[in-house]
This record gives sequence, C-alpha cells and structure tokens, in this order.
Amino acid sequence: MVILEDVNNKLDHHTIKHNYWEKQGIDILRYRLPVGDYILGNEKVMDVIARKKARGIQPKMMDFVGTYDVCCDSKYDISELVSGICGKQHDRLRDECIFAMNNNIKLIFVVENKGGLIKGTKIVNPTIRRLEDLHKWVNPRLCIFKNGKQAYPSATRGKTLMKACFTLKARYGCDFVFTTPEESGAEIVRLLTNEIR
Repeated sequence: MVILEDVNNKLDHHTIKHNYWEKQGIDILRYRLPVGDYILGNEKVMDVIARKKARGIQPKMMDFVGTYDVCCDSKYDISELVSGICGKQHDRLRDECIFAMNNNIKLIFVVENKGGLIKGTKIVNPTIRRLEDLHKWVNPRLCIFKNGKQAYPSATRGKTLMKACFTLKARYGCDFVFTTPEESGAEIVRLLTNEIR
C-alpha cells in the first residue's frame, strides 16, 4: 500500500503515524496535493507519478485532480482545528472545503487529541471521540490568567467550535473524525480504504 502525503505537512508533528505506517509496510510518498494531507496511492494516482517520472519531471499539484475521491486533512490537535475554522486560517480552510466539494472529493478532517489536565488548572479535558462531544472541550487559552484576569476571555469555546464544524459539514460535505495520536495512523488508513459515505 502507498499513501501520498502533502509536502507541506510538518514531519515532526506526524512521527507516530509515520512509525505506524512503516511497521505496517506502508510506503509514504511526499508530493504537493491539491486538497488534503493524505490520499491513497490508487491506480490513477500512481499512473500520474509513473508518467511524469518517465518524462523526468515531478507531478504538479493539479495533476492529481480527478485521481482520488477521498482525502484526510490531519490536525495536530483541537487548537489547530480552532485556528483553521475560527481563526486567521478560516478562509484557506473554507476554500479547501469548496475545492473538495467542487471536485467530488470527500474531505475528512482527522483531529488528534488526548485528554488531560490543562497546565496550571484542575480542568480536565476529555479525549474527544465524536463531533457531538466537542462542546466538552476547554480551550487552554481560557485558562491563562494575567493579574488575576483571563488573558484571552474571547478565546473560542468548545460549543462554538462544534457549531462551526457542523456548519462546514452541512454546507460543504466535509467530515470530522477525532482520534488519539497513537490511533491516527490506523484511522487514516481505514478512512482512505473503506470510507463510508
């Protein structure tokens, strides 16, 4: 099995996935992808790579359009999801959703998270497993205090993020899967090979 990973993916954030795939004998090829961080190296995708290689050139991002119908976009944690949906990266993420929808690609955001204490407080964040549970998430920025006051009182709350995710899902057909870092490699393989629509 071959998985293509977008070259813009930060390698140091995905070591656990890469180690899992290596143990499973899955090859990872890094190319620039039009949408998503991971796609399956299916027959059409591998044909693009072989034809370009025979000509001595690298595939361009748009060469892969029309070669796959499902992709995974990984988020290192829920805070990264917040910055993509409710922060400065919103327009880029929305454009990615629109591109996927317009090209009949199922875009699945795979969000890694692990429950635990938020630094300096006794608030426990549960491991989020479903989009419906995202309202339980507590933004770590809400737990930062300066001079006895919340430093970021308007930081995105879990309930707001959950509503925004449901809006994107309804409007653009994307989906959200929550997993732990240790399970994300297997989950991405499952989604790419047996995605339920």
